[in-house]
Amino acid sequence: MGLIERILPPEVATAEAFDDPPDAVLYPGEEELISRAVDKRRREFRTVRHCARRALGQLGVPPAPVLRGERGEPTWPPGVVGSMTHCAGYRAAAVAHSSGLRGLGIDAEPHEPLPAGVLEAIALDGEREHLSELAAVAGSTCWDRLLFCAKETVYKAWFPLTRSWLGFQDAVITINPGTGDPGQGTFSARLLVPGPTITGEALTLLDGRWLRTDKLVVTAIAVQRS
Repeated sequence: MGLIERILPPEVATAEAFDDPPDAVLYPGEEELISRAVDKRRREFRTVRHCARRALGQLGVPPAPVLRGERGEPTWPPGVVGSMTHCAGYRAAAVAHSSGLRGLGIDAEPHEPLPAGVLEAIALDGEREHLSELAAVAGSTCWDRLLFCAKETVYKAWFPLTRSWLGFQDAVITINPGTGDPGQGTFSARLLVPGPTITGEALTLLDGRWLRTDKLVVTAIAVQRS
């Protein structure tokens, strides 16, 4: 079972890669999006879209270009929700039928501390205190990197639902370590800005799951329809 697959519900199709396969190709319209990119960026872009098409195939959706929307978000075929991520040594895509899920967000980061100054830029005071408490109990996880990863995932799930910006400090993240496995757990994001109305109620909370290995941290949110 793949990394990202382990933290998503069964109705989500996933594909991942730990290198850049030679058979990954770009589809019409995608080449123009990275025409000025350096080789590393081109390989990431090509491979993550290769993953996206593999995942779409599991849903029975024909291969199609995955272009960009107004905020750089991937544009999916009609009837599909999805998310993509890439970092050093990892690329992944997750997709589902929109009849089953309202939205998806995934993110991956290297399992190492954030660069100096980043935590102060993204975290609220209460979140930094929360990370200190987590580190005192389980110091083997880079909690600051996990917080960053979770916030990225929240935005990826949020934007397709609202078409509006969500800053790093517009949601409070609470990370819950796993009770049986210290390498995985859950998290929740309490929104500090008005959210969309879903099934008659305003969305105020997003719940997700996380997993870490020695080298990677991955996070995921699946927004259910009910």
